[in-house]
Amino acid sequence: MEGIAFSPSKAFKFNVNPYSKIHANQTPHLQTLTQISFRFSNPQSKPLLSFSINSTESTHTPITQSPPLVVVGSANADIYVEIDRLPAEGETISAKNGQTLAGGKGANQATCGAKLSYPTYFVGQVGDDAHGKLITQALGSGGVRLDYLKLLAGGVPTGHAVVMLQSDGQNSIIIVGGANMSSWPEQFSDQDLDVVKKAGIVLLQREIPDYVNIQVAKTAKSAGVTVIMDAGGMDAPMPQELLNFVDIFSPNESELGRLTGIPTENFEQISQAAGKCHKMGVKQVLVKLGAKGSALFVEGEKPIRQSIIPAAQVVDTTGAGDTFTASFAVALLEGKSKKECLRFAAAAASLCVQMKGAMPSMPNRKSVLNLLQSV
Repeated sequence: MEGIAFSPSKAFKFNVNPYSKIHANQTPHLQTLTQISFRFSNPQSKPLLSFSINSTESTHTPITQSPPLVVVGSANADIYVEIDRLPAEGETISAKNGQTLAGGKGANQATCGAKLSYPTYFVGQVGDDAHGKLITQALGSGGVRLDYLKLLAGGVPTGHAVVMLQSDGQNSIIIVGGANMSSWPEQFSDQDLDVVKKAGIVLLQREIPDYVNIQVAKTAKSAGVTVIMDAGGMDAPMPQELLNFVDIFSPNESELGRLTGIPTENFEQISQAAGKCHKMGVKQVLVKLGAKGSALFVEGEKPIRQSIIPAAQVVDTTGAGDTFTASFAVALLEGKSKKECLRFAAAAASLCVQMKGAMPSMPNRKSVLNLLQSV
């Protein structure tokens, strides 16, 4: 198939008119876009690509020359409330501010990949509501390719999350699954999974049903596509069937502890927990350690550690882990060494925490490279 590639040096605009209705009795192809156009910002330039899709057509954007990053996962409207502290049981407190921003682990990671100038597809679901429109517009403006984003009709709400943001930048989050957990096909068609088979890396998380992740990971593995599994999302045991198809498992230290039953209070314990993941069949474990940096444990090799790249100020840590995982995936796709991938991801995460919101805080490629040159 002839590919289409975008040069990072050429600016382009991404315009989306996403809201054609998909009814419950229609074949559930993962697509919603009715009109998409890419245009160079120079008005004298010819359009790079223009096409239309309706809910009964099967046309998708041709896969790019570079095997794309394909993110299958969640999209949420993040409802922020800014507070000095968390309320005690039975207590009511006032928020200093509140707003709604686009987020969700899958959408965050897809936006990060696209803003780093790598061709990125998002496979996910939103409701036919204001939150769905907010997310779709945010993904589109970030450059994410939305051929496989599905709009659910019938009153299914878009997933959303309440983010309680404290003054030190730390957060507590409550998630409502909505469209992320509803109406996925019990069995995907070959057409639905075509983008997975042609990916360079498939990136998954746990804010969608496990059976969806298992189908996608199995398909990717059979096609020789690397699968990265972010452990964030569902607070439930990780199915062994899913781990069987994962190449790189990426938890934070608390997720690693819950999965393995091993404390993760120091690096020795973290190493032991990563070793247990190896015994569970995962050859590479990428652990996000917050302020202590990160570490990559490859079975049979010495761990590679990466310290944080300090941020000028920490405004909001929401989305930092998603930024790290997606940035690591992009660097890996570009052929960087594992150590270089960790450093690239650390720089991206450092920039992420300096802005409020998840999707809005994803850094662009130039910012990450500039930071790496300065440290």
